[in-house]
Amino acid sequence: MSDLQRAAHASIRMGKMNIASDGEELRTLLGSCVGLALYDRWQKVGGLAHIVLPDAHGPTATPGKFADTAIPELIRQLAQMTSRKLCLTAKIAGGANMFKTTAAKNIGLLNIEACENILRELRVPIIARHCGGGQGRRMTLKTADGKVVIEIVGQMPVEL
Repeated sequence: MSDLQRAAHASIRMGKMNIASDGEELRTLLGSCVGLALYDRWQKVGGLAHIVLPDAHGPTATPGKFADTAIPELIRQLAQMTSRKLCLTAKIAGGANMFKTTAAKNIGLLNIEACENILRELRVPIIARHCGGGQGRRMTLKTADGKVVIEIVGQMPVEL
């Protein structure tokens, strides 16, 4: 299966991404990985990437897995959905500290920082965040209005 999974109401697996249009929903489950939702409110197109690691260190066959390759690829795919110029905003979630070992302890923070830096370089504003903590969460992007819903077990859903 490719890194780009195109389907209505899709669940995005680790290292994958998807694009959708008006009325479709995209969702993913996150731990230390970062969920990145990009959305154009005028054209009602959006995309969601499940980013596992900050940097691919060069060309990769799995661009959805890495922040430095997933973000440009997601933007490229969204641009192909429309004939007009995109006006994107970003919402990010995840990056939890899920591991107690020193080798993996900071991966969530590194993923968050990589996404923030790349989006800043590409001049895509981050308008909402739900990051960190020690628990996993479900992230859902609703392309009808660009809302992102975050769900953590035992807590009320949060709308970004």
